[in-house]
Amino acid sequence: MENQKNRHFILAGVYLLTIVIIGAAGYMLLEDYRFIDALYMTVITISTVGFREVYTLSDGGKLFTIFLIIASLGVLTFFISLLTQNLFQRQLRFFYTGQNKKNKRSYMENHVVVVGYGRNGSQVVEELIAMNENLVVIDQNHEIVINNMGQPIRFIEGDATNDEVLIKADIKKARALITTLPNDADNLFVVLTARALNPDLKIISRASSDSSEKKLRMAGVDSVVLPERVGGSHMATLVAKPDIVEFLEHLAFHDKISTQLLEITIDELPEEFINKPLKDLAIRRRLGVNIVGFKTATGEFIINPTPDTKLVEKSKLFVLGNQEQIKSFKTILEESE
Repeated sequence: MENQKNRHFILAGVYLLTIVIIGAAGYMLLEDYRFIDALYMTVITISTVGFREVYTLSDGGKLFTIFLIIASLGVLTFFISLLTQNLFQRQLRFFYTGQNKKNKRSYMENHVVVVGYGRNGSQVVEELIAMNENLVVIDQNHEIVINNMGQPIRFIEGDATNDEVLIKADIKKARALITTLPNDADNLFVVLTARALNPDLKIISRASSDSSEKKLRMAGVDSVVLPERVGGSHMATLVAKPDIVEFLEHLAFHDKISTQLLEITIDELPEEFINKPLKDLAIRRRLGVNIVGFKTATGEFIINPTPDTKLVEKSKLFVLGNQEQIKSFKTILEESE
């Protein structure tokens, strides 16, 4: 196919060159033009730019000009269309080759897939970027995808209810999926498709009603968020307990705010502390951070755990501290790996 296109392009070029030669020769013979005048007259004639002739044409010259226009019009149009098509295809091939290479380099695992980049989705993405999470965003809106191609995260255009689109997002290797589509039925289809492709995936979904929440949980969603419920609760708390809300807003799960709340699995701790009481860790005395919560291996949450709480496998610690304290704690964890 490529060779055939090249042959057509060369053939059109040969035809165009032949017409130029015939035109220049004709004007030299019929009108006794110099070569440069004949060539000029031929070019402005076949290009139909509308400049006036070098000298007044004779009847024979006018008839020859008519013939030249008719003979050249189709060839010139064909040549220009082939040239434009060739350049466009080269640019398109360059673009897709670059995208394919980028996609190959961007193969991911243990990442988060976000479906929908509307108001909720964009907020989710912003927070996850601040937490240094690896992300893939799926949205059907072509303009949204194109406008965000420069971001340091992958954007995929497509319908997330299709297996092919989720596979392109490396869903089988993903750690979590967050679907924020405005339509509950669409979120349900995304959940069913994703769960079938990755049974171990942690799935969080947006919902707009209590009945949808039940259906989503039955479909395998781990957590369901109702923005209206969360917003209403937040507004009520601003009236009843405004200082608590302000205090909580000073906490963060990423590095942009000074006070941070960190989640640590017991398996991340140095091996010497496994199956030991919490007091042996002594991180408040050593680093100044506070252990404000504990999640047992069975999923039970304990607020402000006692010093005798045992650090068993598959349990978690919730640690509160400022940036320097959290940084020091992370350093200890990294050194233990």
